[in-house]
Amino acid sequence: MARSKEKEDADGRFIAPVSISMADSSISMLKLISILIVFVVGMVIGLVSSSNINKYFTFQGDQFDFKSHYFDTEQFSHDAEKKGANCEKGDCLSMESFIRPKSLTHRMTDDELFWRASLVPEKEDFPFKRVPRVAFMFLTRGPLPLLPLWERFFSGQDEEKYSIYVHAPGFELNVAVSSVFYRRQIPSQNVQWGSVSLVDAEKRLLANALLDFSNERFVLLSERCIPIYNFATVHKYLTESLHSFIDSYDDPSRYGRGRYNRRMQPDIRLAEWRKGSQWFEAHRTLAVKIVADFKYYSIFRKYCRPSCYPDEHYIPTYVRKFYGALNANRSLTYVDWSMMGPHPATFTAVNITTQFLQLLRNNGTMCSYNSETTNICYLFARKFDESALEPLLSISSQVMGF
Repeated sequence: MARSKEKEDADGRFIAPVSISMADSSISMLKLISILIVFVVGMVIGLVSSSNINKYFTFQGDQFDFKSHYFDTEQFSHDAEKKGANCEKGDCLSMESFIRPKSLTHRMTDDELFWRASLVPEKEDFPFKRVPRVAFMFLTRGPLPLLPLWERFFSGQDEEKYSIYVHAPGFELNVAVSSVFYRRQIPSQNVQWGSVSLVDAEKRLLANALLDFSNERFVLLSERCIPIYNFATVHKYLTESLHSFIDSYDDPSRYGRGRYNRRMQPDIRLAEWRKGSQWFEAHRTLAVKIVADFKYYSIFRKYCRPSCYPDEHYIPTYVRKFYGALNANRSLTYVDWSMMGPHPATFTAVNITTQFLQLLRNNGTMCSYNSETTNICYLFARKFDESALEPLLSISSQVMGF
């Protein structure tokens, strides 16, 4: 029995180490497997993260070039020529480009354009030498048949005293690089005669011209208009005037009050309804007000439909209602309505004589200018046919002084 017990004890001593060894092996195997799993999971996470990071920086690199956008050598270069070339590619944040954009090309919508153009500085004095400039705004349906006459009108004049803007939808103004009309066409939209789109075009011209802070006076002209005085006279007359020149009167006929829509009440009453010539001249203060207005423009757009002619009523009514004291209440553009038709008389080559032009300049009419009386009541005239160009050029220096 004792030997048997000793044997069992001996067997136990040999069996126990084997069991312990097997247990240790199992634990080691589990640890190894766990380490491998953690390693594999870590590798997967690392690869995924690395891929996302690469994609992120690749995307960011596509969006902007850090060096070119934040450390553009041309932007910070002291070389004026390089800086100027760089500015031509975009609207540089500089005082010069802010007060007078070099390019008339932009992608602003009308709402964006009108908002920007209606910004008015609170500070009265200008941080630059400002010469009051006259903006000549041409509302056309295509080419400018009388352009050579206007070229002569501007020839030799100080470019700091005038600027030119052309609204010509669907037409590209093709002139020589040396022309004062070169690159003076603004982004234009289609216009339909007798519709509110004419008012849109007028406001679009005003707004583009208002972006130049030196523009002080704004003249609306057509491709059939001509100047009947020289540049010096026109510039002095406009820049020294205390008033704008917008035709506005009460026409009791069906062509005036007869176009009024009672649904415009109470904002616009019949007694406030006015009519006037489309061809106006405005001071900068009034030009800003016209461009900034949305309330009354919206009323005209909604209720002044065909047979109403918003271009003959919107600005005359709006100005008379709110800013009558700023207005001389007359147009500076002579038009012959003696034909009593829907369109004024057109002057052709046979009409162009020295006597005819003298009559346009001074036909005995007297008018008010800065609270005084003057016989210079018109600075421009229309409507001139293309055939009138040659005879006009032949006598312009003799009669009109240019």
